[in-house]
Amino acid sequence: MGIQVHGQLIDDQSRCVHWHSVLDVVALRFKCCDRYYACFSCHEEDLESRGHSVRRYHVKRDRLAKVVLCGVCQLEMTFDEYVGAGDLRCPSCGVQFNPGCKLHYSLYFDGIDI
Repeated sequence: MGIQVHGQLIDDQSRCVHWHSVLDVVALRFKCCDRYYACFSCHEEDLESRGHSVRRYHVKRDRLAKVVLCGVCQLEMTFDEYVGAGDLRCPSCGVQFNPGCKLHYSLYFDGIDI
C-alpha cells in the first residue's frame, strides 16, 4: 500500500473527477492538514478538511518539504524537484505531468514567481 491520496479519485494514479486527463497524475500536499489531495477542489470538498483555512507551502521557505506526489510511481518531490529543468516529468519513472498545472500553482503554493 502506498501513500494515501485524498479526494474523489477515479483511479490509482491520483486522477480525480475534476482533473482526469492522461497527464493528471500528481497529488499535492496541503500544509494545513499534511495530506495529499488530487486537486484543490478535492481538498475543499473533503468533509475532513472543512473548518480550517487553506495553508500553502512556500516554495522558498519550505523548499525541502516534499509537496508533490507522482501518482504513477509515488515518488515524493519538493517543488523544485517537481518543476525540474522545465520538462515536467517525474525524475523517477519519467511520466509526463500536465504543464497546465502551472496555471494553478497559486492555489497550492506561496512564493510563486510565474
